[in-house]
Amino acid sequence: MRVSQGDRDALRKLYFLFHRRLSRFLLRLTHRPEITEEIINDTMLVVWQHAHEFRGDSRPSTWILGIAYRRALKALSRERPSQGNPQDEESSGAPDAEVMEGLAYGVELSDWLDRALERLTPEHRLVIELAYVLGLSCEEIASIAGCPVNTVKTRMFYARLRLRELLARLAAPSVAERLPP
Repeated sequence: MRVSQGDRDALRKLYFLFHRRLSRFLLRLTHRPEITEEIINDTMLVVWQHAHEFRGDSRPSTWILGIAYRRALKALSRERPSQGNPQDEESSGAPDAEVMEGLAYGVELSDWLDRALERLTPEHRLVIELAYVLGLSCEEIASIAGCPVNTVKTRMFYARLRLRELLARLAAPSVAERLPP
C-alpha cells in the first residue's frame, strides 16, 4: 500500500525483501547471471509504476513473481541463453572415503537434475521451479504464469514425465555420454 502511495522507502524495503528470492528464481529460470539483476530492476520498476493497480486478488509475492516471470520471458526471447554452467568444486580437507562418495553422489545427482531441468521448456521448468523450489501452490503458479490452474497441473504432469525420462537417460552411462552438456 505504501509503495502505491509513492513511498520510496517502502520500495527500498520491498526491493531488499524480494531481491534474494527473485535472484534465485530468475537465475534458475534464465541460467543467465548477467541479466538476472536487470530483470530484477525491471520488475521492481514495474512494481513501482503499477503498485496502485494491485487489487489484492493474490499475495503480493505472487504478483511480483508473475511480473518477474514475464520480464524473464521477454529477456529470453531477446537473447538465447548460454549453454555452459561451469561449477567450481574445491575441497579444503581430506574427508574419508564414505563422505567423499556421498558428496560425489550429491554433486552428480545435482548435475543430472540441472541438466534435465535445462532441457525442459520454459513453461515446464517454471512450474517445477515454483512448486518444488519456492513451494508455491498450483493456484499461485497459475496467477504467476497467467494461465488456468488446470494448465498448471497439466504442465506439471508432463514436466515430471519428461524429467523422469531425462534423469533415467542421464543415469545410464552409455546414454549420458551421448547427451550434450
